[in-house]
Amino acid sequence: MRWLLGWWRIVFFGATILVLALAPSSYVPKTRSALIRHLYLDTAPILAWFTVLCALLTLVITRIVIVTAVSYGLSQYALEMVIRVLVLELIPLTAALFVALRCTIPNGAMLATMRKAGRFDELSRAGEDPVVTQVLPRALAGIYATITLAALSCVVALVIAYFAVYGASTAGLPAYTRVFGHIFNPAVALIFGLKTLLFSLAVSVIPMASGLYDIEGDGSRESAALQGLVRMFAVLLILEAVSLAGNYA
Repeated sequence: MRWLLGWWRIVFFGATILVLALAPSSYVPKTRSALIRHLYLDTAPILAWFTVLCALLTLVITRIVIVTAVSYGLSQYALEMVIRVLVLELIPLTAALFVALRCTIPNGAMLATMRKAGRFDELSRAGEDPVVTQVLPRALAGIYATITLAALSCVVALVIAYFAVYGASTAGLPAYTRVFGHIFNPAVALIFGLKTLLFSLAVSVIPMASGLYDIEGDGSRESAALQGLVRMFAVLLILEAVSLAGNYA
């Protein structure tokens, strides 16, 4: 029953955040200020070096795949394999995990500390809704950071993959765009977009809910972080499995 109650609280919290995010009345001056601050702090410091990391990963994996494919006489499938492995699967999942470990899980732990210290009660007595001014900006910043990192890194990976295969020449553009269009048909593009969006929701909502409600924990920062990590990993694995089934079934 505690396990089911924990998941119900996560679902309820996610629905609450969605309603608040869509309500114009939520964006009072203090919420807007906190949102802008968290959007910057959760995205800007990690954007550049995560993009560089993805570029290096793309270069290494592309080289390995090309050499392996050529040795087996399957060079015509090398580029398609790189795009499918990196852009469709690895980069969105890596971006979600990166944002979770860097931003949303620490933010969830911070919420647990604030709640345990009575900070939320103080804000409520002062006439302020702590969910609107403290929780909503952190959740939206986590969603924004995940989508931004995934989108930018996918573009960088596609560019690096092209140069790794065809070099600094435009001669390969027709073949490259043909392969890209073959992979990203409407169904795959829809699954990719939904997966990235659901990844961003999972890494933002679950750690925040764990910190806010102390789901099956003792109220400490470590307990909130561990709860958020375990539940988030389970949801990400399920989403990845569903997307794989949708792409390759």
